[in-house]
Amino acid sequence: MDEVIERTLADNRLVGAVVKVTVDGVLTYNRVAGFADRERNIPMQENALFRLASVSKPIVSTAAVVLVSQGRLQLDDRVDRWLPYFQPRLPNGDIAQPTIRHLITHTAGLTYRFFQEENGSYHRAEVSDGMDQTGISLEENLYRIASVPLLYTPGTQWKYSIATDVLGAVIAKVTEMPLQEAIHSLVLKPLGMIDTGFTAVDPERLTTVYANDVPVPRPIHDPDSLAFLEGTAGFRLAPGRALDETAFPSGGAGMVRSAGDFVQLLETLRKGGSPLLPESLVREMTTNQIGDLPMAYWPGRGFGLGFTLLKDPAAAGTPESPGTWRMGGTYGHSWFVDPERKLSVVAFTNTALEGMSGQFTVDLCKAVYEGIKP
Repeated sequence: MDEVIERTLADNRLVGAVVKVTVDGVLTYNRVAGFADRERNIPMQENALFRLASVSKPIVSTAAVVLVSQGRLQLDDRVDRWLPYFQPRLPNGDIAQPTIRHLITHTAGLTYRFFQEENGSYHRAEVSDGMDQTGISLEENLYRIASVPLLYTPGTQWKYSIATDVLGAVIAKVTEMPLQEAIHSLVLKPLGMIDTGFTAVDPERLTTVYANDVPVPRPIHDPDSLAFLEGTAGFRLAPGRALDETAFPSGGAGMVRSAGDFVQLLETLRKGGSPLLPESLVREMTTNQIGDLPMAYWPGRGFGLGFTLLKDPAAAGTPESPGTWRMGGTYGHSWFVDPERKLSVVAFTNTALEGMSGQFTVDLCKAVYEGIKP
């Protein structure tokens, strides 16, 4: 693993990283490398804070499942039971009936602006993906999302989407709290996670973010844009959002935390959920919920309540065991949990998109499994 990290830094594909591996509950690898801010010559620190992007999703999804465990929310509740104004229509004009289960499994018919073509329907409706600076409220963004026809009838397809932002609004409504307070009450406080929030708890520890470029990664400006898949609009980013308490809380992309805090959440779930959840609900979270619906960009995987689940390691081209949970984040993060091997791996970097989906993630995964062979 050292070799993979050092080579990736030397190749100028990453600026800095914090990588943690636990095996059977023991922190067996803990590496801090590179720079938190290259231009100011500030080295990366173990307690560095990172803009999470989609690593926000498992936190918010877990909070929703905690509400289910408390009997305050049901997975098959219609979304408009809690958000009466959120009534998107199907392509034929009929009002759709997405449920909480549809939101948490990304089968609600929604998408992301960055997945659409330039000047797509979300762009025209001025929908925020939760990583840009907009000056609007979460409720206003949901009105905009609901003004656009769904891509498909809920439950009939799987598409990665802004659904977790809608789920965050549901959580706020059920708890009658601002989303930040609700997440703190439901997840962060019970686990003693002091480094997590929708803004940086300590701005001095917040890493500078970079985008892959030649010859070296470039700092991401505020605001900025970042190309994604060919033919898509790409990402709109505003790193300053992590310091702006007036920015709306994006449940799918807006949180900030340290790698250590996130390991704590993953290990809590891997060990059965206590004190957050009963083991039966953790089993449901980590069971494929979408049948054989195809998942673009993630062959061989299904989806549980908040993250992908590995069904076929050969199709996915990975050494991970069947049943492994995995996700990543735009700003440069990847993580996975292999329950069969009692393994949790968190790799937070400050370099997009290498740290999310580049060769680094493939090489690091292989190195982990080579290192834990009997």
